[in-house]
Amino acid sequence: MFSAGSVVLYTGNGKFTISIDDTLDYVENQAKYTSDNLKNVSNYLDTAKTVAVNSVFLPSEIQQAIDSIDKMIKSASTTLNDATSNNSKRIQTAVDNIGLSLIIIAAIMLLLAFLGFVFSIFGCSCCVYSLVIFGWIMVTVTFVLCGVFLILHVAVGDTCVAMNEWAQHPAYKTALDDILPCLDNTTAQETKRVAEAVTSQLATVVNSVIANVTNIDFPPEAAPLYFNQSGPLMPYLCNPYNGADLTERKCEDGEVEMSIATEEWKKYVCEVSASGICITTGRLTPAIYSQMTSAIDVTYGLYRYSPFLLSLGDCSFVRDTFTGIHKNNCPGLRLYTRWVYIGLVLVSVALMLSLIFWIIYARERRHRIYTKKMPAAF
Repeated sequence: MFSAGSVVLYTGNGKFTISIDDTLDYVENQAKYTSDNLKNVSNYLDTAKTVAVNSVFLPSEIQQAIDSIDKMIKSASTTLNDATSNNSKRIQTAVDNIGLSLIIIAAIMLLLAFLGFVFSIFGCSCCVYSLVIFGWIMVTVTFVLCGVFLILHVAVGDTCVAMNEWAQHPAYKTALDDILPCLDNTTAQETKRVAEAVTSQLATVVNSVIANVTNIDFPPEAAPLYFNQSGPLMPYLCNPYNGADLTERKCEDGEVEMSIATEEWKKYVCEVSASGICITTGRLTPAIYSQMTSAIDVTYGLYRYSPFLLSLGDCSFVRDTFTGIHKNNCPGLRLYTRWVYIGLVLVSVALMLSLIFWIIYARERRHRIYTKKMPAAF
């Protein structure tokens, strides 16, 4: 029984530690993924302030909104990383301490079992009784640990159930925020609004240059607007949002989608002279095309992060994380805490039975020795 209990205890503890590590890594990776995406959005917004197409920049109010939201994004990212990291460290430290305690106790019990067997064989009664006293202390400690792991087993199960219930019905400000907090709803909504506004405004800037510069055949005296534009007219960029309320809109005929705009506009680039005048047919100089490409990179980058920003608003990234933990990690955590608990019970019972056996054996051996020393009756 002692051997079986030790195997169950050691295996369960090892697998429980691995499961905890995997769970914590998963949570930290999710937090890092969210934080990195927030930083990417912040970088795109910072770049948008410097983007200019033919000397046309974003409106000043949009640039002020970017400065304001940038501070909120950095604060939210730091809070998310710190909360997740600190919680993971606390759990990891507790699990490491429990695991070390289990290993030490299992080693001591194995040593006690071996010494008790040796002392019993060689008839060292005093040693056996001393060992019994220490053994009962270890049995008590082990039973206490059984209770601790039973509580841990119940706590793991309750946490898993709470995660599943939270994923089904998200709530604000719960104990689960220590594991992976939701982003502040105000920050999430404002970030999404500013990102959509910047996307729409950059598309407007690009289209205004197309409408007022590249698609007009200016006379030479209209410099600097004139650079000998000629040939077919350029298609406009598809603005994914309505300018008034930032609701989504569909592309109209004659508009080019952001994902293929740079390739499409490359057809309208002309070769230029040393003075920057087109010497071949085209609507774009390489310099203006490069500026439009930079604007498209920022616009399309922010647009692609729109679903991510939406997930921040309704906290679906936390919901997905908790659902993943409940589905993939919770079954193992529940199973292996049960293994450790069963292993501790088996080891405790085995040592307790050994102690009883040592006492009986030692008393019987002493009784035989005493009987042999008595004089024979006539």
